[in-house]
Order: sequence, then C-alpha cells, then structure tokens
Amino acid sequence: MSGKTHHSKLVLLGDTAVGKSCLVVRFVRDEFFEFQEPTIGAAFLTQTVTLDDATVKFEIWDTAGQERYRSLAPMYYRGASAAVVVYDMTNRESYDGAKSWITELQRRGDPNVILALAGNKVDNEEQRQVPKEEVQEYANENGIVFFETSAKTAQNVRELFVEIANKLPKTEQADEASAFPVTDDVSEEKRGCC
Repeated sequence: MSGKTHHSKLVLLGDTAVGKSCLVVRFVRDEFFEFQEPTIGAAFLTQTVTLDDATVKFEIWDTAGQERYRSLAPMYYRGASAAVVVYDMTNRESYDGAKSWITELQRRGDPNVILALAGNKVDNEEQRQVPKEEVQEYANENGIVFFETSAKTAQNVRELFVEIANKLPKTEQADEASAFPVTDDVSEEKRGCC
C-alpha cells in the first residue's frame, strides 16, 4: 500500500439514535452537534487517514438506524472493506441490536470485511448499562476491533478509524489500466460494425 492512496468502502450500522452520524461528523469534520437529524436512507462522506506506510481514503456510508430502512442495509454493506457497528453504551437494547448486526455481517457480508464495534456515548458514564469488559470479551471471541467512543468529546473516534485503516490488507490493488487493457490490435476481419 505504500506511496499510494487506497480507497476503502466503510459502512456504519446500528440502531437509531446511537450516534452513528455524530461519530462520522466528528471524524470527518471534527464537529459535534447536540441535536443531529436522523439519517434518511444513508449519507455519504469521505475522510483520509495517513499511516506510516500508506494513505487510506475511507468512502463512508452512514446508514439510517430506523427499522424501516434495515432492508436497505445489504445494499450499503455489499463490497465494504470495513464495517463499524455502533451501539449506545447507556442503552442495553442497542448493544443487543449491535450483536444482531454483527451476526448478519458474519453470515451475509464479505468474509474478509474488517468488523469494528463502537460503544458510543462513553462521556455519559453515570448512565452506563453495558459493561466494557462484557463487550471486550465478545469482541475478542469474534475477532472484532472494539473501542468505546464519544462523538461529543472526540474520545477514541480518530483512534477507531486509524485502527481499522491499519487492519486493512496491505496488498497492492490492480490499477485500472491493467484491469482494462486498451490495445490497438484490430484484425482485418473485425473492422465492420457488427
């Protein structure tokens, strides 16, 4: 990957109101809005991470968390190199939903996708419902990157995406010229229109 910018599709999944959009806006624009409008369908953003040996440009699909949009999720996670499943650590139900998303990705997603779990809203420790140790054990058992984050304070937001970038395969991707070779070799027989 050295010396080149590699594009990587990343999708955010999780229940509604867990802070997916807030995490992405914090990562991409370093901003936080206390009252974020719910995402409808999905939003698309990009952000670059520079590593020691590579540059990764994330093409980020921030999906809607409402149940009525769940059937659209496969369209967004298809072909993704990485998926961040977000839950609200002050809401046990959202963690159960996150585990459901991970199960779906393990069954229906790309087997090589980098999976990450983000326990958001860690700035609200006094309302914690999901113990960090429980999630860490689950993440370890499933080979998942895990961070507790706060979009509000920016805690571990950049670190999460840098860790994902570090885990992406370091193999060279074929460039477009070799994938679609253009030749001038036209035989006499094939000069007609049909």
